[in-house]
Amino acid sequence: MKKLSASASRLATIGIAVAAAVALNPGLVEAAADYPAVTYQRLTDAQQDPGWLTYYRPYNGRSHSPLKQIDPSNAKDLKQVWAYKFPADLKQGFEATPIVNGNYLFVTTPKDNVYAFDAKTGKQLWKYEPKLGAASFKTACCDVVNRGVALYGKNVYIAMLNGEIAALDAQTGNLVWKKQMFEPGLGYAFSLAPLAIDGAIVVGTSGGEYGIRGYIAALNPEDGSQVWKRYTIPAAGEKGAETWPDGMQSHGGGAAWLTGTYDAASRTLYWGVGNPGPWLAALRPGDNLYSDSLLALDAKSGNLKWHYQYTNNDTWDYDGVNAAVLADIKYKGKDYDAIIHADRNGFFHAIDRTTGKLIYATPFVKALSVTGYTEDGKPIQDASKFPKAGTTIETCPSFLGGKNWWSISYDQERNIAVVPALHACMSLTGKSVSYMEGLPYLGEGFEIKPEPGSEGYGELTAIDVNTGKKLWSHWSKKPWNGGVATTASGLAFSGSLDGHLYAFDTATGKVLWESPQLASGIISQPSVYEVDGKEYVAVLAGYGGANPIWGGPMADIAKDVPRGGTLYVFALN
Repeated sequence: MKKLSASASRLATIGIAVAAAVALNPGLVEAAADYPAVTYQRLTDAQQDPGWLTYYRPYNGRSHSPLKQIDPSNAKDLKQVWAYKFPADLKQGFEATPIVNGNYLFVTTPKDNVYAFDAKTGKQLWKYEPKLGAASFKTACCDVVNRGVALYGKNVYIAMLNGEIAALDAQTGNLVWKKQMFEPGLGYAFSLAPLAIDGAIVVGTSGGEYGIRGYIAALNPEDGSQVWKRYTIPAAGEKGAETWPDGMQSHGGGAAWLTGTYDAASRTLYWGVGNPGPWLAALRPGDNLYSDSLLALDAKSGNLKWHYQYTNNDTWDYDGVNAAVLADIKYKGKDYDAIIHADRNGFFHAIDRTTGKLIYATPFVKALSVTGYTEDGKPIQDASKFPKAGTTIETCPSFLGGKNWWSISYDQERNIAVVPALHACMSLTGKSVSYMEGLPYLGEGFEIKPEPGSEGYGELTAIDVNTGKKLWSHWSKKPWNGGVATTASGLAFSGSLDGHLYAFDTATGKVLWESPQLASGIISQPSVYEVDGKEYVAVLAGYGGANPIWGGPMADIAKDVPRGGTLYVFALN
């Protein structure tokens, strides 16, 4: 008899157990079939799945669907098929990407509520309301938002503002386990969608404006026990600590607050790290590793393979958290396995994802602080744009970046990345500051201003990833804060603060469809999925986030955008 492999043996054992359980309770057959388990293999193959299984759809961060039913010829016929209005007391930003598995659609809301719907009809299946305490909101920056869930096995995972990671039963919403990672109100928070990989749920902390020491952690999906933890700021004596003044590493910032990407073939996580603390760079001379950097991590151990720093000794809050998207590019006749990344410092980067070496970097907005990069990939920065205590500088882009957290989408067949860009500048005034736990740790005052000569604050733009050059632009007077989802048929979906979801021709930028007026502006990413052979486009509308808090004139121009959240789903007739 042929001996079974260890994995096959486990599958056989599971099959016997399931058969025995079904024999005792035939009703389990219907329940088991209703919600398909999300295995690591399914997540690895998510690009071929009809659903939208992870934050960026596949691990590679491309936010690109293989579906073709809705195409440039019929996009004009899209109609709303259902909508769900969330409770009126939720008036903060709705930033989650709808996650779809089988006929289940999951979204999160501000204050970390989780909802499950029938993906075809909109019937609410369950909701989870954690009822966070007041301390959970004390050091939440910026707005009390949540960007979504991860799926693994038969569970739904959420990371919350109060430091808890919760596993919920995907069919019922019942709590399976809960793990407290830190105490709320002291500077740390979670606002990202977790990432489920092989035997781990990976999360990263928010809190860069409160002098935390950022970290990325992997938890066991079965019980929440910690698998590994990687601090983003090295401790004294560790490699990279010499890039900080002694003693500042323990509250150096480096939040890792946006979902990373993953290469299943090499078992490598690519995770962005945010700004150093305090904002005023004069208080912390040095490169300040690994702030404003991309980290390539061994997914099993969290060990660092390599890093790339987009902005060193950052004094402009430029971060490095925006998605690191895996792309296959040809630059100057040479093929690369690359990372593409639209950074808050205003540059679109292509990085060799094996070595961490810069391939190219081109500006996509007006960039005056970082002006270019050396041949070996070091940022070139204008020394006159560093404020000191009591001095003020003017620069572009603003601290909200040339692009903030909003997802880009990459269409490999067309070699196009579609990027939501922000055109704003700022003044920064240096101020002295000392670290105190749980209090803002900035050392700078700021004022946002329009970018001189721009057509508006918002631009949705397409970039040729083989050259870094722009192909087309769609301008908006208000900021364009909506993420992007593209499809194999050649469509790019993205929403505006004006309260419309748009379908663009990915190749040309032509607007092929816009939704009727929605209840609020869009700052989230759409998802595109298929159930029973029918293709749907889902998006959350609900203005909020950083812009109305810190946006200055950008907040003023959007002050009449209604608040409150609604989930919309569209399809062809």
